[in-house]
Amino acid sequence: MELLTLEPVDYLVIGHLTRDLTPQGERLGGTAAYAALTARALGLRVGVLTAAADDLDLSPLDGLPLIVQSATETTTFENRYLEDGKREQRLHARASQIDWNLLPQAWRRTPILHLGPVAAELSPTLPPFLNFTLLGLTPQGWMRAWDAEGRVRQRKWEEGEALLSQAGAVVISLEDVAGDEGEVERLAHQVPILVVTEGVAGARLYWHGDPRRFRAPRVREVDATGAGDVFAAAFFIRLYVTRDPWEAARFATQLAAISVTRPGLEGVPTPQEIETCLMEVLS
Repeated sequence: MELLTLEPVDYLVIGHLTRDLTPQGERLGGTAAYAALTARALGLRVGVLTAAADDLDLSPLDGLPLIVQSATETTTFENRYLEDGKREQRLHARASQIDWNLLPQAWRRTPILHLGPVAAELSPTLPPFLNFTLLGLTPQGWMRAWDAEGRVRQRKWEEGEALLSQAGAVVISLEDVAGDEGEVERLAHQVPILVVTEGVAGARLYWHGDPRRFRAPRVREVDATGAGDVFAAAFFIRLYVTRDPWEAARFATQLAAISVTRPGLEGVPTPQEIETCLMEVLS
């Protein structure tokens, strides 16, 4: 693939777009999709670097600048909910590793760089040509392993120390560490800002090891898929603008709660919802 001539971006997100198998049928997913749409709703110029098969329907991302590395398969996930209420996640297919060198010159310098792997599709070693102000990580894709049948399980991301040392903020879910509070503490001491999302309970933020909890407003949940990605994008952007992690977390918690009231990418907040949340946070 030739490098494209594109305009500079304020928010660059890198990771696989996914085909999500749901009881209602296939739909587009992946951290890159949810984060990019949220960043655009927040008024930023957004770029996406990803890899997927040519037949993936990208129409939900119309208008977003995309560089799609052609792959034989699209990363495909299925979530199955067991009788005990636990979730079993399966990886049915995986696109190719993403090639950093596909980034055009205009995107190699960006205020916010968001790395959002979902299936270890990114090297944890940054290329020297990248220049950013804030590196935000949602490392769930490096914290997963899967067996021959595609059953996904959590794993410790022990090889990420060098990348974590460069990050300005990291957002994980409690599920990403299988509820291991020791692992949360380990990560909290490796990065200046760590956020742990906890679903309906809201989120915990560690700023230089100092924790604070942010409660989520009560809403009628329709679909929690992508809520953590909406949270992360909102948090990174508000953190970049205000340099205030507490305010950023309050804002992101509000937007993430809104996102679960609609299915899939429909949960990405609208400009009006964003304005309402900002007014509530700043009041």
